[in-house]
Amino acid sequence: MQKIQVQGVHHITLVGSTKQSAIDFWEGTLGMPYLFEQPNLGKPDENHVYFDPGDGRLITVFTNEGRSDAGRPAPRDIGCVEHIAFNVSRATFLMAPARLAERGIEFIQRDRGFMDSIYLQDPNGLKVELACYKFETPEGFRAADVLTRAYQLRVARGDHHITEEHLADAIEALVAGPR
Repeated sequence: MQKIQVQGVHHITLVGSTKQSAIDFWEGTLGMPYLFEQPNLGKPDENHVYFDPGDGRLITVFTNEGRSDAGRPAPRDIGCVEHIAFNVSRATFLMAPARLAERGIEFIQRDRGFMDSIYLQDPNGLKVELACYKFETPEGFRAADVLTRAYQLRVARGDHHITEEHLADAIEALVAGPR
């Protein structure tokens, strides 16, 4: 049986309320440029609003001017999306708490061992994560390479979770190459 090999995320589409609410959050709060809008060709009462999350892919939002912001947490049932995470630089991560507070947006900040995270909600209750790795990926490698090697080190050492020490040792091992 042959696999269908995917090559990355093409786009993510969310169900939103109004066009302006989508623009205010995705562009106004998160800095994703509004690209364009067109009708949702599968549902004539909705429009499809497109944003650039910064990596050449798309975040799109179905909107309808007759809807209001949900104003409640999104469902966390089986089959639902728990959250969407976006990469931010260390500089942006450090500035984010003050900038979110200025907008009156509640958030939670967490240390995840190999990365730092800030969680907030869009106007329709979707949990959004601003994520920042605690390492720089060495030239010629991917972040996934560093994380996989750090995980292997964590397991071999019997540690609970990946820490900065695992990351540093993983990068050293990757750069040194096979021995």
